[in-house]
Amino acid sequence: MGTMTAPRLGDVHRVTGETDVRVCLGLDGSGQCNVATGVPFLDHMLHQLSSHGLLDLEITASGDTHIDDHHTNEDVGIAVGQALSQALGDRRGIYRFGHFVAPLDEALVQVALDCSGRPHLSYGLQIPSQRIGSYDSELVKEFFVAVVHNCGLTLHIRQLDGTNSHHIVEACFKAFARALRMATELDPRRAGAVPSSKGVLEQAGGQS
Repeated sequence: MGTMTAPRLGDVHRVTGETDVRVCLGLDGSGQCNVATGVPFLDHMLHQLSSHGLLDLEITASGDTHIDDHHTNEDVGIAVGQALSQALGDRRGIYRFGHFVAPLDEALVQVALDCSGRPHLSYGLQIPSQRIGSYDSELVKEFFVAVVHNCGLTLHIRQLDGTNSHHIVEACFKAFARALRMATELDPRRAGAVPSSKGVLEQAGGQS
């Protein structure tokens, strides 16, 4: 737990004509993870996010995966972003900035982020194969677009090395998890103040 008494939790239930997604997220967790999205590779990456970000994550999703994984992947990203934003509240007392460089065998990925309230994604992964198992590798970017726009993150992802598609994506999720953990942890010197010279970090309006 952080130095504040109230646990920082997000609970989002998102239903569309294509998907039904529930995300429960605890920022001050220990990496407990129970996810079942119907997209196995996405589940694997969400486990990395939970384990290395020390997020308690519970996600269930049912969707039109008999067509493809696109809607489920995007809607899980939207709900994760909204739950993160909810858990952060007015972002009082956090470090705000985070960065990490994660190696995985030959792959090396750098992530830098700011819980700024302003959504921006610079995405620099070059994933060699179109598919990782049955997962369309283009969906990695779509997941992060959804998270960024619904949490109000400024996120920069840089691939420094890597030739194996699975390794590149997994290194990215691990680096994102550690950068997010750094940014969202409570700064004891901040004493509960908003980490901005303006005194406020505006939250972006997420997708409905």
